[in-house]
Amino acid sequence: MKASLKGQALLLLAVNGLFVLASALSGTFLNVYLWKTRQDYFMIGWFTFAQQLALGLCFWLAGKWVKEHNKMNALRLGIAVSGLFYMLVLWLGSKAVYYIWPLGCTLGIAIGLFWLAFNIVYFEITDAENRDFFNGWIGLLGSLTGIVGPWLSGWLISFLHGERGYRVVFIISLGIYAVAVVLSFFLKKRKSEGEYQWLEPLKQLRTQDSHWRPAAISLCFQGLREGVFSFLIGLLVYIAAKEESKLGQYMLITSAVSLVSYWAAGKWFKPRFRSAGMLVGSVMLVAVIAPLLWKVSFGTLLIMGIGTSIFIPLYMLPMVSTSFDIMGESKESVGKRVELVVLRELSLMIGRISGTLIFILVLSASGSSRTITWLLLGLGVAPIGSWLFLHRILPHNKDRSSA
Repeated sequence: MKASLKGQALLLLAVNGLFVLASALSGTFLNVYLWKTRQDYFMIGWFTFAQQLALGLCFWLAGKWVKEHNKMNALRLGIAVSGLFYMLVLWLGSKAVYYIWPLGCTLGIAIGLFWLAFNIVYFEITDAENRDFFNGWIGLLGSLTGIVGPWLSGWLISFLHGERGYRVVFIISLGIYAVAVVLSFFLKKRKSEGEYQWLEPLKQLRTQDSHWRPAAISLCFQGLREGVFSFLIGLLVYIAAKEESKLGQYMLITSAVSLVSYWAAGKWFKPRFRSAGMLVGSVMLVAVIAPLLWKVSFGTLLIMGIGTSIFIPLYMLPMVSTSFDIMGESKESVGKRVELVVLRELSLMIGRISGTLIFILVLSASGSSRTITWLLLGLGVAPIGSWLFLHRILPHNKDRSSA
């Protein structure tokens, strides 16, 4: 893998790092920004719903452009639309809460375009033997940006007292997105292959012996947890601590732990350990939620966050690597990699939207902190569901050597 971290692979990691850094700077506090204007869980829930719906549809619709034309332009447009989103938030200010659906769709389109192109290029420069190692590097970058970005944002927002701080943070993110766009022009144009098959995801799911059937269900379970945890945990930390700087500290600590755990996983977590490691990781991701049953406070949320950071690589690395390994099972599947990346994202989208709808429905009955805690515990069991379906095909990974 050392050779793979040179040239284009290193550039791709750099572009990814800048995109994630800009997202971490502003995205960590985006829901808090909306919450401070209107303290409404339903608003945050529908904003997330719109974002995930647009993201999944963007993957499916933009798949034709990425496969038949220039995928690098899709990647650059995704970064540019991310910048446009934060420009809109800056322009709307406190009125942003009245435009949840268009804003959520804009952010979903931006994320969809970027990650669709990124995932295709990522697949093209990795194989079954080095994919866990490459994922480890992506995890390390994510952890590093998670340390720097939220802490800096939290400090700036607190130091500049609210609205002015948010504006400065959003402007810094715009600048980083601009740098990422410029850097992306040094990535080589990738070869286009064949005609886009719109219904390929459905065809794969209807094929009796396709590994995508258990993989897709496993991804739905992953999305079920992600759909709510991605926005609710940070919001709960802010509500408990009542300071943006505290949320920044929370992200700094948990990301620092995640950095070490992803480094260790990238170094020692081999394909033959995926099934056992994923089971351990899935069970522990449920166990670390237990402190919240006693009390929802900054301290218990931090315990949960640290525990999650320690065990999340054991769960996520098999989830990511296995789905991309399936794409490399044959020459035919490699040729359909765009459609298969779309299938992967649509599966995640179904799970995320389902989780978000469960969140909205449960809170419509009761919005108490106890209800939220039990909701987190219920959705937190989803990784075990992922393992139950994915472990059926995990043993095949040790025999794969090409992608």
